[in-house]
Amino acid sequence: MKNVAILGSTGSVGSSSLEVLRANKNEFEVKLLVANKNHESLIKQYREFRPSYIYLHDKKARQELLSTLDKSELGSSLITEEDELNHLLSSDELDIVVAAIVGIAGLNSVTNAVKSGKHILLANKESYIVAGEILNKLSNESGATIFPIDSEHSAIHQCLSGIKDQKSISKLILTGSGGPFLDRDINTFNEITPEEAISHPVWNMGPKISVDSSTMMNKCLEIIEARWLFNNKNIEVLIHPEGIVHSLVEFVDKSLVAQLSVPDMKIPIAYGLGYPSKIDSAASSVNFEIFSNLSFRQPDFQKFPSLNLARQCIEEGGNSPIVINAVNEVSVDAFLKGKIGYLDIYNLISEILDKTDIKVVKKVEDIFEQDKQSRAMAMELIGTY
Repeated sequence: MKNVAILGSTGSVGSSSLEVLRANKNEFEVKLLVANKNHESLIKQYREFRPSYIYLHDKKARQELLSTLDKSELGSSLITEEDELNHLLSSDELDIVVAAIVGIAGLNSVTNAVKSGKHILLANKESYIVAGEILNKLSNESGATIFPIDSEHSAIHQCLSGIKDQKSISKLILTGSGGPFLDRDINTFNEITPEEAISHPVWNMGPKISVDSSTMMNKCLEIIEARWLFNNKNIEVLIHPEGIVHSLVEFVDKSLVAQLSVPDMKIPIAYGLGYPSKIDSAASSVNFEIFSNLSFRQPDFQKFPSLNLARQCIEEGGNSPIVINAVNEVSVDAFLKGKIGYLDIYNLISEILDKTDIKVVKKVEDIFEQDKQSRAMAMELIGTY
């Protein structure tokens, strides 16, 4: 029996993780559930899975939870201090950590789990985007294993299973649906509304990730993440609207290996939880009739200029991924709140990246400092719109 912690348990990835764990009760025990402020969902999860510990980041939500759950029911399960949470993440009580907190806010918890040698299922791609080199070094020192559980990187991991020689790999190919605006006239992009941007045609995701998919900033970030996860800079993007082929690897002999499944987050989660064995994902099987309708096309870099930023980041390195990630988070939030237009998201990122001095980042503290500076620059510019 392996003890599992889920950081971000009330979000889409956290909820999907609990579905997989529900289907494999005899192999895993939910030990810790962490949420930001959704106390109602956390209470339901607590009552079903009865974890030893729960943590709510938001103090007001924590009080709401305490007023709902009777002390006799809650016992000593509620953690109230972040230091206590970090200590638990570093302890031997946990075997597996599902890191599903959105944004750079999840970096500290991921770092603590890596330092303590945990088996980490990484949905918090921002951690690897801004600190990939640092986390790789820490995992080599601690023996931690890091499994990506977004569909594309999980697919690459599966395609590379058994490949020990990096020289055998020609390139990594990340697929993407193209989002809701794949076939929309570029001349109408200035009219795009938040409601349109969050309506993803394939995946059911949160607002921020859905907007990233619509701008294809998600692919920019995934390229940067893949560079560190797989120690490879030769990465391409292929548009695949149906979302059945999740990624491919081309080898030097020009053969291709691809991973296919229905678009369901539970499949990469189950792969990470069970590796090297396969466990029940609680997902559906592929209907093979759909194979006759699979399509692929090259991305339009004019329509989706965010893809170009990935190349720039890989070449420049240093603090550039931190800048892109920070300004994108602020810009997407401003767009969702109606403060800026859709095209302003990319314009802000590009402008601030050009204004930033590129330098080497050696410590996690430096990452947070650069993140703070980039967010401040973004907020200042947004105020002029």
